[in-house]
Amino acid sequence: MKFKAFLTDHGVTLLERRFLPAFEKIGKTCHIYLTPVHFILLHNVLNSDGVQAIAQFSKDAVFDDYRISSQNQNRIAFTVDLALLLRALKSSVSIYGDRLQLKLVRKRPSLSERPMPYLTFESKGLKSAIIQDVPISQPLNRIDVEALQSSLDMAQELPRTLVQVPGLQNLQGLIDRLGKLGDVLEVAVTQYGDLHLQVSQTMVSIGSEYRKLRVLGVRSDPTSTGSASSSASRLQQAIQKGEASRVLVNMKHFAKSLQCHLTRPDAAFCGVGELDSCLFMMFQYFIPGTRLTDNTISLHYRLPVLDPGVV
Repeated sequence: MKFKAFLTDHGVTLLERRFLPAFEKIGKTCHIYLTPVHFILLHNVLNSDGVQAIAQFSKDAVFDDYRISSQNQNRIAFTVDLALLLRALKSSVSIYGDRLQLKLVRKRPSLSERPMPYLTFESKGLKSAIIQDVPISQPLNRIDVEALQSSLDMAQELPRTLVQVPGLQNLQGLIDRLGKLGDVLEVAVTQYGDLHLQVSQTMVSIGSEYRKLRVLGVRSDPTSTGSASSSASRLQQAIQKGEASRVLVNMKHFAKSLQCHLTRPDAAFCGVGELDSCLFMMFQYFIPGTRLTDNTISLHYRLPVLDPGVV
């Protein structure tokens, strides 16, 4: 099992300043999954009781001279402490170096201990060099790699309808206010491009409706719902017609998902999974200077839904 590659300047920027800080906001550890074509960060994908996050990069978007080999179809996966990983990356790029190399190694912490796996950063400057060893878990075996791949495939299944979320900064302000009123957030998405966010108490419901947003996937004509009706009645009619989905999620989980703004997405979309299985958040990144999607980068979040009978 071998891995060795050199981080590009773009790769350093993506990881150090954008994606690792965002992942650190939602959890302490993550899986790193290396394949012959992708570098993938996965948080909590093997569990269903918290926010799941998946950031996938084309290897060429992050690395040069990418070399990987293993008996698991040249796939390697392990877990790592995000704080240690980010600290090592920042330290390694703090000097002027030719190139920053990453590789998997085994070293003995002491002469009396067995060799342990590390992800090593090696940066050579003009007059000095920095080597940072980040301890990692034992690489996953074949069965666990297959389980991780299966969870990855399942977590990336898109809802039938996605609506574009309005500005993340404004949405974050709304969630900060609603979070003071309750721990459960109702989220509804319609095929007309409407997004409903609401917190309900015994005597009152407070929230916001965003209308006529961009829709990806299945879209319907909203005229039949009556443009003059209230937000609640419009949503109820859409649900009755099978043209809307409504789920309950943990307010803190939704707030964590908005930490995606640290990755600087150019567009964000929200949808409800098949059979109301999850709340799905998808983020797009554009090629600089264009409105074309950069297909070398993707980010998805999945939030577990709450049982209305238990809440």
